[in-house]
Amino acid sequence: MSNSIQITTQERFGRLCASSGSKWEPKMGYSRAVRSGNIIAITGTVGVNSDGTYSASMGEQAQRSLDIILAALKALGGKAEHVIRTRMYVTDVSRWEEVAAVHGKVFGEIRPATSILEVPRLIDKDALIEIEADAVVA
Repeated sequence: MSNSIQITTQERFGRLCASSGSKWEPKMGYSRAVRSGNIIAITGTVGVNSDGTYSASMGEQAQRSLDIILAALKALGGKAEHVIRTRMYVTDVSRWEEVAAVHGKVFGEIRPATSILEVPRLIDKDALIEIEADAVVA
């Protein structure tokens, strides 16, 4: 199984928008990420695999979510070190250490502001985590 991430960009109303090809983007009318000036806002991103499945592991879903986020960030000219805030929505906050291990691997030296919040459910019943991020490109 290929789990590649395909990001496309398009200018819309003076902003550069990135799409990951998610089935929800056109339905809800949003972009995976939007760059306006030096600000990049990355939409809540679940850890869905390219074939539409989810790993049973919250840590693996967190890694996939961050991989998609970082690919969108790169497509808009940003880097991980430009991230100033992450927000993580999880279906079971008692499993926070699984998420922390992955988040810490990516952002351990960068140290963005962050939140982890428990929610009853995400967009797909198999999604365990959704992550969003904000970045300022220097």
